[in-house]
Amino acid sequence: MNLSLQHNRFGATPRHSVDRRRFLKAAGISLGLPMLDRWSTRAGADSPDESPHRLMFMCTTLGLHGPNFFPSQVGSDFELPTYLQPLTDHRNDFTVFSGLSHPDQAGNDGHASEKTFLTSARHPGLSGFQNTLSVDQYAAEQLGYVTRFPAINLSTDHGTQSYTRSGVMLPAIPSPSKMYAELFLAGSDQEIKRQIQNLKEGRSILDAVARDARKLAGSSSKADKARLVEYFQSVRDLEKKLEAAQQWVNRPKPSVDAEQPTDIENTADLIGRMTLMLDLVPLILQTDSTRVLTMSVQCRNDVPLVDGVDTDHHSLSHHGQDEAKIEQLKRVELAQMKAFGELIQKLSKKDESGQRLLDHTSIMLGSNLGNANSHDWRNLPILLAGGGYRHGQHIAYDKDNNRPLCDLFVTMLQRQGHETDSFGSGSSTIDVA
Repeated sequence: MNLSLQHNRFGATPRHSVDRRRFLKAAGISLGLPMLDRWSTRAGADSPDESPHRLMFMCTTLGLHGPNFFPSQVGSDFELPTYLQPLTDHRNDFTVFSGLSHPDQAGNDGHASEKTFLTSARHPGLSGFQNTLSVDQYAAEQLGYVTRFPAINLSTDHGTQSYTRSGVMLPAIPSPSKMYAELFLAGSDQEIKRQIQNLKEGRSILDAVARDARKLAGSSSKADKARLVEYFQSVRDLEKKLEAAQQWVNRPKPSVDAEQPTDIENTADLIGRMTLMLDLVPLILQTDSTRVLTMSVQCRNDVPLVDGVDTDHHSLSHHGQDEAKIEQLKRVELAQMKAFGELIQKLSKKDESGQRLLDHTSIMLGSNLGNANSHDWRNLPILLAGGGYRHGQHIAYDKDNNRPLCDLFVTMLQRQGHETDSFGSGSSTIDVA
């Protein structure tokens, strides 16, 4: 849920190495900050009579069995495979893609591509690897101060694919009840005072860091001085966000006609936990609490509470072509797709400015693994729903020479109003307008 700002790295260590190390440590400030309407003239902002566009990215980290996900036919005249049948009533509200992936995703283990699903950074986990900014956080940065939360990260456990510019993973909220409270419940006077005090302490930290930076500036090289100028701008930007945060603390939260959910504590109940969290998504979007959402779905070492399943999810994903395991895996993944279909159904019934909320929300569902059985990160199962695109088709690219998934990210970013022609490994758009 946080928009974390990690400041710039510096070059070679100068003479004041001790001060530099202390300075860099202080520079790693990470604060969760909301947005204000008064800066809505920045990229992605909407006029008063125009509905905003939202982005949502969902990742099922143990894959989706390809034969049950990908249609056999290309184009609009395709039969719905098993996993897409829960979306039968909405076949004109989504597009299926095959032949998409991030390049060079071989990492230090078979699941390393979880880290890079929303970034496309190459060779995850190998020596010298550093992750890059995730697409959701890029969108949150570009939008400016327009919603209470710049981005919200949801999860069935604590996993997330969201990363800052410095490659730091942002936490996710796995508790629907806590997420509901953050969104819709007013805090006590004591809690509000504590939040304001924390923000004031954040200002104090910024003041101390700025003083250290000014001391360094007097004896730094020309190159370091240029970097420090850029750093000072980052400090000023963060000060504005602290001001924005304090104003949001004092503003009333939206009221919704929905009770606070009760968390499911059993981590094996993957579908229950997933469904409970997805139930919050229409409320989040309707109240314009954020315009950028991520959702991570994983239950690696538990046996999912799904009828007919008696093996842990991770082992099922490595089925070794065992038909009994594939049948159990189908039960789990089909239940996931049914939960996703329920989300699409709900968003299609929510109205916003005379249109469906679904038409103002681009939702990408996919996985970092194309074939989880062999840890293959190519030919990823990708589906794009909503967003007002020309849907109802299967767009297939070369399964051996994949098109960058980031081209779809660029397409989604542009639909939200961001003026960008590239992101990560992508440098063009996909024609689904």
